[in-house]
Amino acid sequence: MAAKFVIKKASDGQFLFHLKAGNGEIILRSELYKTKASAENGVASVRKNAPDDARYERKTASNGQFMFNLKAGNHEVIGTSELYKAEAGRENGIASVKQNAPDAALDDET
Repeated sequence: MAAKFVIKKASDGQFLFHLKAGNGEIILRSELYKTKASAENGVASVRKNAPDDARYERKTASNGQFMFNLKAGNHEVIGTSELYKAEAGRENGIASVKQNAPDAALDDET
């Protein structure tokens, strides 16, 4: 199975997207958007910015686990990773987003 973006409607009527790897695991989650068009623009921004390592903000969560944010050129967060137990896991997650996001299909589940 190839990687894909999935747009969904949240229970409060807002929209969000996930980037799922080929194995079905979510590797990036978006913020909430008021409109579906805004979520689609978020997907386009992830596709554009994913290959650029400078767009990744590597962080350590308060519980000591590792994570990253993908930021657009305006420094706004456009996607957040899952939590990883090791730095190597976080780096693998970043590599997966870099590899998969630019060409991932878009699946509208709204």
